Amino acid sequence: MSLPEAFVDRLHQIVPRDHIKAILKTFDTPKQVTFRVNTLKSTPQGLETELTAANIPYQRIQWLEGAYRISPDDKLRLTQIDAFYQGRLYIQNLASMVAPMILAPQPEETILDLAAAPGGKTLMLAGMMQNTGWLSAVEPSRERFFRLRANLETQGVTNAHTYMTDGRSVGKKCPEMFDRIMLDAPCSSEARFKTHEPKSMSFWSIHKAKETSKLQKRLLLSAYDALKPGGKLLYCTCSFSPEENEGPLQHLLQRHGEHLTTLPLSLPFDNIQKPLERWGKEVFDIRIQNAVRILPTDTIDGFFLCLLQKKLC
Repeated sequence: MSLPEAFVDRLHQIVPRDHIKAILKTFDTPKQVTFRVNTLKSTPQGLETELTAANIPYQRIQWLEGAYRISPDDKLRLTQIDAFYQGRLYIQNLASMVAPMILAPQPEETILDLAAAPGGKTLMLAGMMQNTGWLSAVEPSRERFFRLRANLETQGVTNAHTYMTDGRSVGKKCPEMFDRIMLDAPCSSEARFKTHEPKSMSFWSIHKAKETSKLQKRLLLSAYDALKPGGKLLYCTCSFSPEENEGPLQHLLQRHGEHLTTLPLSLPFDNIQKPLERWGKEVFDIRIQNAVRILPTDTIDGFFLCLLQKKLC
């Protein structure tokens, strides 16, 4: 199956022209499988010993300690070893690992993961917090909520408190309560399209991307309300659509821009581009240029990230 024609047309308008062929190719081939050690249960050295004993060839990710990649052909064997079942490793795309790395939670802080399921980022946040402080994980979907809780339990997380509730209500319930907030917003998941998995694209439409944008805007406003003065908020999606990336940020800055700054991001790889300056008739706030759009490769998914900080006064 081929990619939706309307999606490809839009992609040509969003990503750099000299990258388009390579980017389109990433949707056709299975990516390298990436995973990381769960620091609450093991160490990089301990996990590497287990991988070697299981005869699973791996490569270290040089820019992130405890992260690895293997061939797609070895994924089945990886999911059959004790380290997988007992929660000493977690399979996760590198783009999702970048988000907690940028938010950089500290031990004893109060952290909110506003759209947490299935929990990969929540688990990584807990590890970085060394199971201290208070980690609130919010998920409205019942099925996804219980999957989140099961993942947290398997991985040995004890500082997380889970809430099956709509993230749009959290800001009013918990005003200015959190030091840092992760909002990996529900999105149209364009970066996860696979031409060999038609289901991954079957629900996509331009209309859906625009509808999802409405939810993202409300979640961002809720996150703003829940953030302490001086606190940091990371907004990210696995979508390319400006309606889901620059657009919600524009909406937030129009509402609360006098109380917010965006922080420049420095990533340890070069398959990135700056956000768009405009889309259609809309010209975006210059501060959004501090955000980053990760371009997909054979190892990492496309991703969009923006780090904001609430001013102290």
